Amino acid sequence: MLLFAMGFLLVILQPSSGQFPRACANTESLLKKECCPPWDGDGSPCGELSSRGFCQNILLSQAPLGPQFPFSGVDDREDWPSVFYNRTCICEGNFMGFNCGECKFGFSGLNCTERRLRTRRNIFQLTTSEKDRFLAYLNLAKNTPSQDYVIATGTYIQMNNGSNPMFRNINVYDLFVWMHYYASRDTLLGGSNVWRDIDFAHEAPGFLPWHRVFLLLWEREIQKITGDENFTIPYWDWRDAEDCVVCTDEYMGGRHPTNPNLLSPASFFSSWQVICTRSEEYNSREALCNATSEGPILRNPGNNDKSRTPRLPSSAEVEFCLSLTQYESGPMDKMANYSFRNTLEGFADPRTAISNISQSGLHNALHIYMNGSMSQVQGSANDPIFVLHHAFVD
Repeated sequence: MLLFAMGFLLVILQPSSGQFPRACANTESLLKKECCPPWDGDGSPCGELSSRGFCQNILLSQAPLGPQFPFSGVDDREDWPSVFYNRTCICEGNFMGFNCGECKFGFSGLNCTERRLRTRRNIFQLTTSEKDRFLAYLNLAKNTPSQDYVIATGTYIQMNNGSNPMFRNINVYDLFVWMHYYASRDTLLGGSNVWRDIDFAHEAPGFLPWHRVFLLLWEREIQKITGDENFTIPYWDWRDAEDCVVCTDEYMGGRHPTNPNLLSPASFFSSWQVICTRSEEYNSREALCNATSEGPILRNPGNNDKSRTPRLPSSAEVEFCLSLTQYESGPMDKMANYSFRNTLEGFADPRTAISNISQSGLHNALHIYMNGSMSQVQGSANDPIFVLHHAFVD
């Protein structure tokens, strides 16, 4: 799983800032296996005339695969994005994006040469107007169709090897919910057979950098639809919290007065519909999540399995994790001991750094504690608390 996770991560870092650029979600691009859209600035593929980038063959790792995934050629995500495209834009200098039309993170200006420092802040240190603007941005993202990206509603084989494209529009917020689902979904092996022990975004060294890029891309899309170039995701510092202090109508939505599993009707998040939460249904239909609405956000903080997650993480546990000197160790998965990544992810005891998958610590503890949409890996990003949580983990 390690090699797949790292391979998936590296591809996201290099040529593309999203899963499926709209400009390449067509029969011609799929059959040609090329995704090198023109940059609007000069009309050339990848902005080549302006030396922004070039259309090149993708580079794939030649390292041997690990034993965790005993299949080959059955999952569209293997050696991503080679199943769909084997030529993409390779950007030069400080340019990035599927057509080299954007600046790398931390840069701005016409030629992406100006350094720009943005700072994420504690959500409780925002002014009322800043907090309200953040919530309004979330709601705008939930109701604004993505201009640049679409989602796949079928596998490459179901697309008849590219001759029958299967894509769908999606709003900006749900694009990232779907991306998180797509990276962590089960592998369809044909018929009723699936492989569940696979995840391209968790349980491996790629967990932290994958989610870092995920958040940066999410911030970038919010900046684009709002025109607010200084926007950053706030974080929730959950150390030593006795309950979900962001679970109020003033912030991320309080508890429903009669149904503890739902959000308060006074919060506009109560009207949000989740997607990509029914993995067993998709598996039985041999289908991908197509972003159909599946019901309201579920959340019941604190009413989780106390034997697995008795409380929210403490400052002492965070400090112990930060004292670990090895980023990764041993099998480099959820069984790793003395691994900073595995301890922070929550599969190792935050007091000893010894693997203990019967417990959920640090990052995992928050997901389990929320006891609803957040506790389902594939659909966890449906709950907007997800971005506050991962901004703090980052």
